[in-house]
Amino acid sequence: MTTLNTAIRAGKNALKSRSLEACPALVLNADYRPLSYYPLSLWSWQEAVKSVFLERVQILQVYEKKVYSPSFTMNLPSVVALKNYVRPARYPAFTRFNLFLRDKFMCQYCGAKNDLTFDHVIPRSKGGLTRWDNVVAACAPCNLAKGNKLPEKAGMIPQQKPYRPTVFQLHKNGRLFPPNYLHESWMDYLYWDTELEE
Repeated sequence: MTTLNTAIRAGKNALKSRSLEACPALVLNADYRPLSYYPLSLWSWQEAVKSVFLERVQILQVYEKKVYSPSFTMNLPSVVALKNYVRPARYPAFTRFNLFLRDKFMCQYCGAKNDLTFDHVIPRSKGGLTRWDNVVAACAPCNLAKGNKLPEKAGMIPQQKPYRPTVFQLHKNGRLFPPNYLHESWMDYLYWDTELEE
């Protein structure tokens, strides 16, 4: 553990002194799929190095940047895979973010992508519950226009019937919204199950 702490301290000093950018590691499950796509499963370089020392992960790709200690030199991991498979949850938590991700960050009434909130398809005042099968993403103007009315009465039917998504479905939607930064060493692991171009 002393060598690990020395390496992390040395790495921090190297990053500060040389003004190097942070080097996050893409974290894959033991089946080589990302633990999550949105947000992308990333660890700081410190967490990745620590997990290597604790033998919890195997390194699949590395950066050119290195950390040093008195007894070793190590390239910073850019892609790591867990040695033990973590069984993903079948269903995601019901959160505002996951709801927007299910609905692809789009108002389910008009298709707008700005000023999003959520709408109870059957209003709470009429017995509607706050759960996956009764809530959709909606822009503020549509939410206001629909108000306390039932969809048929308001003439506003959601483009997609609300449903409880699986984690797989959210991961699939998450791939439509890649983060701003994707290191080239991650590409073979992020979209490996999509059809390759000829």
